[in-house]
Order: sequence, then structure tokens, then C-alpha cells
Amino acid sequence: MTDQPTPAATGTESAGSAGAAGAAGGASKPSGEPHRTGTNGSGTNGSGGTQHTVIRRILSSSAMVSVLSVVVALLFGGVLIAAADRNVQATLGYFFARPSDFFIVSFRTVSEAYIALFRGAVIDWQAASFVRAIRPLTETMVNATPLILAGLGIALAFRSGLFNIGAQGQLILGAIFGGFFGYAIGLPPVLHFLFALVMGAVAGAVWGGIAGFLKARTGANEVIVTIMLNMIAGYLLAYLLKQGWFKQTSSANPATRTVDDSAMLPQLLPDPFRLHFGFIVALLAVAFVWWLLERSTLGFEFRAVGENPNAARTAGISVGRVTLLVMVIAGALSGLAGASLILGTEAKLTGGIAGTLGFDAITVALLGRSRPLGTLLAGLLFGAFRAGGYLMQSQTGTPIDIVLVVQSVIVLLIAAPPLVRTIFRLPAPLAKEAR
Repeated sequence: MTDQPTPAATGTESAGSAGAAGAAGGASKPSGEPHRTGTNGSGTNGSGGTQHTVIRRILSSSAMVSVLSVVVALLFGGVLIAAADRNVQATLGYFFARPSDFFIVSFRTVSEAYIALFRGAVIDWQAASFVRAIRPLTETMVNATPLILAGLGIALAFRSGLFNIGAQGQLILGAIFGGFFGYAIGLPPVLHFLFALVMGAVAGAVWGGIAGFLKARTGANEVIVTIMLNMIAGYLLAYLLKQGWFKQTSSANPATRTVDDSAMLPQLLPDPFRLHFGFIVALLAVAFVWWLLERSTLGFEFRAVGENPNAARTAGISVGRVTLLVMVIAGALSGLAGASLILGTEAKLTGGIAGTLGFDAITVALLGRSRPLGTLLAGLLFGAFRAGGYLMQSQTGTPIDIVLVVQSVIVLLIAAPPLVRTIFRLPAPLAKEAR
């Protein structure tokens, strides 16, 4: 399980050759002269080989593939933005007479769209006030919160050799229970939102545990089971929204009444900011998953089963127990995502409460290479896409669907690392990276 450092073969060979040559040369010199090995006595060639190995490790790493996948996706999105613009289309009518117009207009169109995306996601330097200028960054954090939490649940399963495609259903169950206990019972403010969060996590854990139990006891394929559970969760929400005891409102619209103020997650910043305590929960979840996988005995068992379940079973690890626990914890994280969504910003349950968050979280986990820190950064990136897409559409007329296309291209490239390595002529991964 522990990666062994790969020796710098090139550097070692060059240093050895230089040393041999120096020794041979020294043999023909008078005994009073010092022997010289290589270009200098300190082994410069060996140091150069080490530097070469470090650079090769960086270029061949999976992190580099992820970064370049985003770059390629943005370039492809730029092509679509230019193709959809009427001014760019007009320049094609006289392209051969004055091709410079096409390239100038295309560059301006794409740059304006991506600048608007950045302004809507990070900082809007054209805003009238400082508050409005930094609000986009907080909106990115708000949008990233459920993606990070659900992405962690998927990443944990991936590291353990399981394909948890059920984050959508687990998120819906978390939203159902978190929202219901947010308005159906009365508790003191702090206790209320904590209780609602816990109930959302418990609901997600139970929903994920169903798939884990069936996998452990019957060998049922977790991909099929979790997909079916997604559908059941969606129909369950639709059914509940028709029940008067659940939604507690006579409105014809399929929505519950608003969650009590005491159950809403505390705001981290005053109005007009929407950043809430759920983002802190997401950061704590990142730290917890990192500790669980990298520092705990249970996490070692998770990773052992993920690497080779047969070898883990031979070593005395209960694969069935690990499978159940992984899905329970993964479901709890996704349930937290749903509860933080309704208790943080939405405030009421609707039929589309989850949107496509559970499926987007799969992309987040893939882009983050199933690592806690990588999942955090990928969640922030996708949160930025969501936050900035609206300003890009309103100010430049660029369809917000371009953002979805960019996300889809990222998934395609993440699923095909050799394609990215071929495009950028990256070296093949070392033995350490390949495992």
C-alpha cells in the first residue's frame, strides 16, 4: 500500500558513468594530484537527474491531468461561445477577404464571456460597492457546499473500491428529513439546526446503508442498486409533497412551508451575503475524511479493500463490514449535503430541491481524484461555474448551457487520461503513479 520512491535511473546512471570515468582518469595521474569524479566532486549530474525526476513526476501526475482537463474544456467551451455569437458568424461571410476580423471578434467574444464568468464567480471589480464586489466569491462557496459534501461521499466510496452513484437519492433523503424536522418540531435555535442536520445525515446514511447491506450480503451490484434508490427517492419526495401532514400548507404548488428560523443555518456574513454555516460543515467534513482515510485504522481497511479485496480478506479484514460502513458514511455525507442545502439557502422543500447536484458531485469526485483536498478544490471550481454562469449569460448573452458542456468535457477527459497525455505529450506515469 505504501508507495515506494522510484529511483532516478537516468541521474544515477549518468553519475555512475561520470564517477567511473573520473576514477579511470585519476589512475594515470601522479599520486599527489587529487582524483576528480564527474564534472565536479559534489555529483552535479546526480542532482540534475533528481530534478529531472521531480519534473517528470509533476508532468505525469494525475493532478496535472486534472488541471489540463479543465484547460482543454475551457478551450472547447471558448470555441462553442465563438460559434454561437452572431458577430463571429458574420465575419465568416468575408473570412478569406479579411480573416483578421474573425480572429479579433472571436477573441473579444470569448474573453468577454470568460471575464463575466470570473466576475460572477470570484470578484466583480465593476461593482458599485465593496460588498457587491466580493459577493461573487461567497456565492461560489454557497454553491460549492453541497457539491463538496456529496463529492466527499462519492470519493470515499471510490477509494474503497465502490461506485456510489446514489448521492442524488441520499441527498434527497437528507433534504427531506432535514427540512421536515426543520419546520415540524420546535426547538431552541442552536439545538434545532444541529438536530435537523443530524437527521439529514442519518437519513442519507440509512439510504446509503441499504445499498451497502445488499452489496455485502447478496453481492448485488452497487451501481444498479444506487441508481434505483435514486429513482425511489425522487418519487418518494413527489409523493410526500402531495400529503397535507408533510407539507403543512394548502398551497397548490408542490412545496412545504418554510423552515423555522431557529432551524436555518447561521449566516457567516450579514446581508446581502448568503454564506452560511454549511460551508464550515463542508470544511470539517474534508478534514474528517482526510483523517479517516489517511490516519485511522478503519481508513486503512477502507483503502486495503479498495486496492485488493481478496488480499484484504486474506489479511483478516471483513470486506462485507467495510462495504457496509463505507456506504453508510458516504450516505451520511450526501445526506448532510441535502440538509445543508435546504437549511442554508432554499428554506423549503420542492420537487426540484436536489436539481442535478448528486450527479455533479460524481464529476467533482472524479476531478478531485477521490482525494479530500482535490474534492474541495473541484467543488469550489464547479461552484464558481454555477455562480458565474448567470452573470455570463445576462451580460454577454452566452447560453448558460455552455457551462454544462464544459463540465461534461471535463468528465470525458478525466475518464480518458491517455487522451490528455497525448494532447499535451505528457510522459507516462511512473510506477508510483500507476498504482
